[in-house]
Amino acid sequence: MNIKEIKELLDLMQEHQIASLEFEKGDVKLKLSKNVGTVMSMEAPRMMAMPMMPASSAPTSGVNEPAASASDPNVIIVRSPMVGTYYASPAPDQPAYIKVGQSIKEGDVLCIVEAMKLMNEIKSEMSGVIVEVLLENGQPIEYDQPIAKIRKS
Repeated sequence: MNIKEIKELLDLMQEHQIASLEFEKGDVKLKLSKNVGTVMSMEAPRMMAMPMMPASSAPTSGVNEPAASASDPNVIIVRSPMVGTYYASPAPDQPAYIKVGQSIKEGDVLCIVEAMKLMNEIKSEMSGVIVEVLLENGQPIEYDQPIAKIRKS
């Protein structure tokens, strides 16, 4: 899928006042939705969002993986699946998706990573409690950089 096709889908959404659209073509899955701040999100298969890495250094469980140095084996580090800019909330005037001590469920949005003008929602792969948020709003983020720590429940 190229940028022209995505723009055509966005134009159709605007023209027909569609708030949310999911599109699948081959191995690409695209999810577009309008929020209060007109933030668009795109979910791509992880294999497309992550650069190629040698097998020895590839994460074993996707976005979430156990903290190697954590004393509590139930604490998981959520890592960025891409390079971009970290946003803690859907819009500057809205509260952060997560804060320390907050309970979350599997599928809850943890943050947004903007990459190439697309807003990518990073979702939790487990239920638990936020132990630590490791980034500041608007901070550049690298591939595999820790975002937050979650204690599994």
